[in-house]
Amino acid sequence: MLWTIFPIALSLVSFIGTWSVYGIAYSNGHVCSLSDWDRDYCRQNKSVNCCLVPTISSSGINAPENSLFSATVNAGAFLFLLFCMFHHAHIMERHLCHSTLSRFALVCGTVAALGAFAAGNCNPGFLPFLHYLGAAISFACICFYTVLLTSLTGKCALTGYEKSLYPLRVASTVLQAIVTLLYAVMFAQQEDYYAHLSAMFEWMLSINLELFELSYLVEFYYFSSFMLSNLLSTREEVKPLMLTMS
Repeated sequence: MLWTIFPIALSLVSFIGTWSVYGIAYSNGHVCSLSDWDRDYCRQNKSVNCCLVPTISSSGINAPENSLFSATVNAGAFLFLLFCMFHHAHIMERHLCHSTLSRFALVCGTVAALGAFAAGNCNPGFLPFLHYLGAAISFACICFYTVLLTSLTGKCALTGYEKSLYPLRVASTVLQAIVTLLYAVMFAQQEDYYAHLSAMFEWMLSINLELFELSYLVEFYYFSSFMLSNLLSTREEVKPLMLTMS
């Protein structure tokens, strides 16, 4: 039961951290309000009587909230990487036949975490290319990761609650993919209305992912420290095969 704290902590760190960053940025007048669709946004040729689009990234450009933004993204990326590793260990212990699919998921999750780490440590106000490249890689890999984990939910019985969890995760995965595509299209537009719409989509992606992660507290309820040995040692059934080949 102690392991259920992990997906809860992952979701809460992301949720509380990002909304705190936005709240500080908004209270300091650094970003516009999410509920205000009629404000003029700052552009390259306009910096007076305007505010930044209220995306998660733009909320972390200026001081003092930029430090909290980096800390939140770094903590979230690290916890997400551990989440990926622990889930893979669970699959390796209970359903070795799906280890290949789980390894693909682990790779996607690892790349997503590295992309988020790059985005969190490259301020979009000073290093926009590296920031948005990392964010794009992270968003894309998270889409693939949710697809693979949802597929594993349908194939692997880890908890006995898969009949309830699977349709919920399918819906969450489909929403993540659709909103990611819409976010990418809206982000590329120049009009203020579409810029604000892209910000709304980005916040939707964040909340949907947090709920998706939170649903895994059921799996982590059945997790044990012994399963981590699958990531650190060779399984017993593999050793005879290795000795024969040698």
